[in-house]
Amino acid sequence: MYSSCLLAWLVIHLFAAFIPSSRPAPLLSDSAHPLLLVSRTSPGDLEIGGELSGLPAGTLRYVRYEDLLKLPQETYTVSDDNNFKGRTEISGIALATLASLFGKSSHSDLIMAICYDKYRSNYPSDYVTTHHPLLVLKINGQERDKWPLSIYDGELGPYLISHPTFTPSFKVLAHKDEAQVPFGVTRLEFRTESVVFGAIRPTGNWSKDSPVWEGYEIARQDCYRCHNMGNEGGKMAERSWLILAAWAATDAPQFQHYIHNPRSVMPAAKMPLHPEYDERTLQALTEYFKTFMPVRSDR
Repeated sequence: MYSSCLLAWLVIHLFAAFIPSSRPAPLLSDSAHPLLLVSRTSPGDLEIGGELSGLPAGTLRYVRYEDLLKLPQETYTVSDDNNFKGRTEISGIALATLASLFGKSSHSDLIMAICYDKYRSNYPSDYVTTHHPLLVLKINGQERDKWPLSIYDGELGPYLISHPTFTPSFKVLAHKDEAQVPFGVTRLEFRTESVVFGAIRPTGNWSKDSPVWEGYEIARQDCYRCHNMGNEGGKMAERSWLILAAWAATDAPQFQHYIHNPRSVMPAAKMPLHPEYDERTLQALTEYFKTFMPVRSDR
């Protein structure tokens, strides 16, 4: 009898060892939000980083798609988002809501979306207030495993960002305020605007109507999505801010021609065309980027 019981006990415990644990990943302790997980549970978890409430700067946490779906959702029908074909119903969570849940209210005044291809979109506080960007969780009522492909035939997910509607709120020379609608979003970071934009702010005192400052206002919304200055900015283009600066300083005509029509200079270029940028706009970008070249002093 004793040996039979022992054998049964061994069989049960050996079998249990091969059953995957159903326990969830450990949750954050203390005062942090319980939705934030210490470790990833699946490839589709949303990464949350930057300046998080109750945590050291630079901490990385995760939120499950299933848990995001449990939060209050907003639903809109959009017709001006080029990620979709025609009128499309989107449902999700406002970035402002996510910032209030996870970000440090005293510091985090910029939301950054980072994509799987190293593209980045920045959402400063004025953009968030004006355009009400939304982290999309459903498209036409469908969860992401049934989403259509992107216009480039890649995955729209794991997350993307859209708006109820978009009307440009400013214009700098020939550059209009652009909708920041990245797809393939894998991470949101809650950051300090002065730090993120400070990395590319031109040194010196420039008036708001100077070509350098106008170039800065354009570059921080447009160029910064794909080009980086150190650890800040996107890295999709694999050409840093300093490379652009050197190009602007040494060959301004070709630099401007590339901005206007990239494929005419590099046939394999993925950068979008800017046919609307006139000579004054291209010159402003040139003057701005040239400020990042070191000043040579005579010996």
